[in-house]
Amino acid sequence: MPDDQTPPFPSSPVVPQTFDDSKVIQFQCRPGIACWNACCSNIDISLTPYDILRLKRRFATSSGEFLREYTVPYEIEQDSIAGVKLRPVANGTACQFMTPAGCSVYEDRPTACRYYPVALLSLRRQDEYTDRSSYALVEEPHCLGHQEPRPISVADYRKEQGLEDYDNLARGWRQLILKKKSSGPSIGKPSKRSLELFFMVCYDLDRFSQFVASEGFSDIYDLPADELKNILCDDVALMQFGFRFLRQVLFGEETIPLRREAAEQRRLRHMERQQRLATEAAARRAMEQDEMYEDPNE
Repeated sequence: MPDDQTPPFPSSPVVPQTFDDSKVIQFQCRPGIACWNACCSNIDISLTPYDILRLKRRFATSSGEFLREYTVPYEIEQDSIAGVKLRPVANGTACQFMTPAGCSVYEDRPTACRYYPVALLSLRRQDEYTDRSSYALVEEPHCLGHQEPRPISVADYRKEQGLEDYDNLARGWRQLILKKKSSGPSIGKPSKRSLELFFMVCYDLDRFSQFVASEGFSDIYDLPADELKNILCDDVALMQFGFRFLRQVLFGEETIPLRREAAEQRRLRHMERQQRLATEAAARRAMEQDEMYEDPNE
C-alpha cells in the first residue's frame, strides 16, 4: 500500500532518501563552529502545540499573547487546517530568539530546531490506523556540522536532543493532520467553524481552557468531575484532551461521553439556525434578481 506522505519539494535541502532511527549520521553543532547561528538567520520553523506550550510557559505569558507576539499562521494544506510558524525579527529573516551566544530559549527550543539536521516524516499506510515515523537528512550548504567527525545514530541523536517527550506529546496533533490528509474529500471541506476550533484547541490553549470550563461545554459533555479538574489544572493534560476532543468533533470518534438530550437539542438548534440562514440568503438572492430585472423607466 502507498504511504500517506508528502515528498520533499525538488528544491528542498532534505535528501529524499528516508531511513529509520538506526541510521548513523555524521553531525555535530557546537559553539565555535564557523557556521554558528547561520541556521537561525533565515528561519522557516513550524511549531507543534507542545512547542507553543513550552515557550509560553517560559515567557510566563498566555498562549494568545505568545501567538500574537511570536508567530504567524499558515495553511498546512490549501483551504484546510492551519499551522503556526515562528515569526522572524521585524523586516528580517532571523529568529527572534537568536543571540551571538546562540539560542536564548535553548532549553525550550522547538521540535524542528532539536531535530536539525534530521527531518521527521510522520506517515500512515492506507491499511493502518496508527502513524509511524521515518526520517530524512537535511543538508544545507552553509551547515558545516556535517563535516564534524562525530558519528551518531538517529535514535541516540533524538535522546541527546530531548526529543522523545516532544514527539510523544505532539503525536496526537500529527495524527489529526494525517487523518485529515488521508480522509481528503470524504469528509468534505472543513467549515470556518471547524477551522477556528482546530486552531483554538491546538494552539490557543488558554482560550481552550476557558471553553472547557464553560457551562456550555458541561451542558454537552459528561466528564467526571475529577477528570475535568485534572484537565483544567494541567496544561499537558488539557492539550492531550484537546486532540481527543478534535477527533470526536471532526471525525466522529466518540470517546467523550455526551449528555444526549442536551446534545440533541443543540443539534436541532444548529439545524434550525442553518435553515434560517439558508432561507434568508435565498430571499436576498430573489430580491436582488427582482431588482436586476426591474424596468428603469417605471
